[in-house]
Amino acid sequence: MTEERAETFLRLIRRAERGRLKVYLGYGAGVGKTYQMLLEGHRLKDEGIDVVIGLVETHERAETAGLIKGLEVVPRRRQEYRGVALEEMDLDAVLARKPQVALIDELAHTNVPGSRNPKRYQDVQDVLAAGIHVVTTLNIQHLESLYDLVERTTHVRIRERIPDTVLGEADQLVNVDLTTEDLRKRLLEGKIYPPDRIATALSNFFTESNLEELRELTLRELASQIDLRRRDTVEEESFGGPDQIMVCLSSRGPNSEALLRFASRLAGRLNRNWYAVYVQTPSEEPTVIDAKTQRILSGTLTLAKQLGAMVFTYKGEDVADTLFRFAREYRVGTIVVGTPSPIPAWKRLLGKRSTTGRLVADPRGMTIVVLDTRKGEAVTRAAPSPALRERPEGASEKERSPAPSPPKQPLLSLLLGPGRIVIWNQPVGKELALRTLVDSAVGDCGAGDPATILGSVLKREEEGSTFFNEGVAFPHARIEKLEAPVVAMGITLRGVQDVSTEKPVEYIFLVLTPAGSPDTQVQILGILARVSRNRHLLLKIRSCRTPEDVLSAIRDWEVRSAAGATEPAL
Repeated sequence: MTEERAETFLRLIRRAERGRLKVYLGYGAGVGKTYQMLLEGHRLKDEGIDVVIGLVETHERAETAGLIKGLEVVPRRRQEYRGVALEEMDLDAVLARKPQVALIDELAHTNVPGSRNPKRYQDVQDVLAAGIHVVTTLNIQHLESLYDLVERTTHVRIRERIPDTVLGEADQLVNVDLTTEDLRKRLLEGKIYPPDRIATALSNFFTESNLEELRELTLRELASQIDLRRRDTVEEESFGGPDQIMVCLSSRGPNSEALLRFASRLAGRLNRNWYAVYVQTPSEEPTVIDAKTQRILSGTLTLAKQLGAMVFTYKGEDVADTLFRFAREYRVGTIVVGTPSPIPAWKRLLGKRSTTGRLVADPRGMTIVVLDTRKGEAVTRAAPSPALRERPEGASEKERSPAPSPPKQPLLSLLLGPGRIVIWNQPVGKELALRTLVDSAVGDCGAGDPATILGSVLKREEEGSTFFNEGVAFPHARIEKLEAPVVAMGITLRGVQDVSTEKPVEYIFLVLTPAGSPDTQVQILGILARVSRNRHLLLKIRSCRTPEDVLSAIRDWEVRSAAGATEPAL
């Protein structure tokens, strides 16, 4: 079976133009991830593939260290931090060496401050973007969305974590499994940690219950990935149905991270787009709230983006009404909220209700999911939609919710065109960028007066800016006279000068859709969400010098996406 998996990855290598990613996934140290990665390195080398070790951590395990022999090793980079000399993978050296395959251990590792990237998974993304294939290793507990669950079951806080999207973009996943009894035996034999660490490990992380929980979690994640990839094809994507997921964020909400991780897992299981929405009331204007609250809010929205959400900030005095308006526009079927803060008795006497209370009391046909964010424990489903109430008890998911065949997903390259791609070499203002993109988008489609359309886009931006998503913006509007959707793209090599974001906005996608086709808007935003998470594609687009080159890069990405990734290997 292992030989067959190696052959599959070998075929991927030989037919690919971009770097392919293979991840050996396990539930704990010592199950054999690095060992299997090195074995594959030798097999690939025997097949005539140019393989190097970018970085391997042996942890003084003799069997693992022995497998390094016979493989070329790229020397590590030494860097001093607080008076201590530390070693990291030399990313520049790996890129300069440009092998066909690089073996890079411990995907979730945090780099020494001052490195090119803060995390190793970002180094790996840069290696893949250079066309180099990567084989790497990861333990299940390092997935961001599983942080709360892992801490609750094992009582261990995992400090090094990666976004789930990194695992989701892997071309191959291989589960490296070992019974918990065998793993504990290996630990006792000194094959995992030195003798002075064995007793502590056995009584803490390596308890039988912890290992069983993590092993089960790994198998579930692999099964989920298989199911997701089976459904995640161009023909099967169903962005258009009213089944998208929205998580409601507050600047002072307790345990917002747990709320986001739950929504991420839910969206993954249902294979749906999901949105993280923050409604800024007049009392929460940036000039009003304190700096600490602003930092917390910024960190929450950044985590939402890392977990794969499209982040939106809206302005409004009535939070519940604003959330419902967003839900209608973006075809949301499930709203995820946290436990509301207690309301003083005198306010309750006056009929005052929390936002969560109002959503549950009048769900307007949507499913409201309330997560106990005070303790991070139970999930309560309230006010199910009519479709959910009608499901026969005991029926399977497919039997309970037969969905109509979704419309075919539009291709981004067909909605663009060289005339709708603008590249700015100098800093550009937000309104000028939008005006230029509107002119390029509607110049040949007879959608009406560009000034009127620009006004619609600016009005939508006043309600809630889309210039937040960590370097990518999605201004959009639904236009009455428009018969077919159009997309215009702006690439700002030096950013948007009058937009205050932690990371400069480098890519602007203007989306104009017919007023009577809300599903189309959701479909296109779903495509652009995938684009914004694809580091390889964005780096390739940024290196383009002409609109024609940009369009070619997008078409190549669409062809690869249509081909699909191989299923994870169990």
